[in-house]
Amino acid sequence: MPAPNGRITEFNLQPGRVLAGKYVIQSKLGGGWEGEVYKVTEQRTGVHRAAKLFFPHRNEKDAAVTFYAKKLEHLRNCDIVIQYIHSETIRHKRKPVTCLISEYVEGELLNEFIKRQPGKRLHQFEALHLIYSLAVGLEQVHLAREYHGDLHDQNVLVRRTGIFFDVKLVDFFHWGKPTKAHLVDDVVDLVRLLYDAVGGQKWYAKQPQDIKDICKGLRKQLIAKQFPTARHLREYLEKFDWSS
Repeated sequence: MPAPNGRITEFNLQPGRVLAGKYVIQSKLGGGWEGEVYKVTEQRTGVHRAAKLFFPHRNEKDAAVTFYAKKLEHLRNCDIVIQYIHSETIRHKRKPVTCLISEYVEGELLNEFIKRQPGKRLHQFEALHLIYSLAVGLEQVHLAREYHGDLHDQNVLVRRTGIFFDVKLVDFFHWGKPTKAHLVDDVVDLVRLLYDAVGGQKWYAKQPQDIKDICKGLRKQLIAKQFPTARHLREYLEKFDWSS
């Protein structure tokens, strides 16, 4: 709906609406500062896609869409990144709105996944499997000289298959060129995901030393010293002696 200043601050698209004469809305997947994401179906093929609609005032001159399209194209060989397809322009409340079409990935946001687990947290070994999958993917992103910049449990899409986690990153931060500090911040944020996944502050004192040796009490300098890159964290998880 339009805000008092005329800005569109939500779309609230209903199932069955057709976008750009090609895509049928199935359901809303989520929303945030930049816009909203919907599951859609291609009318011609029946294939499911994801459509991210950008609020016009968050996408002036298509700057945000252009950023995402270029970054996703650059990262197209990274397994952890959702694949970009193309963009469309639709009209909403008589205003043009740019929509980014990408592959639709089955799964749920990490925060919702963890809420469904016993005690609303993961067993330590499960959490380590999850963080390892993320570390492998994040290493690929960093090797491509890119970074995420806003890694938290609402920006990770997860699906579990057996003992494995299939993970995808969403909503890359999009201002500024990647620096060493950006890459370190990604790793620190990843360690924070482990900390939160096993129960956060409430359960930290009861965690085995193996978990504490990684989380470092969330002290950024200690984390960065031991894991200056995603590769260091990935290699540590592959080799450390699990004693619990």
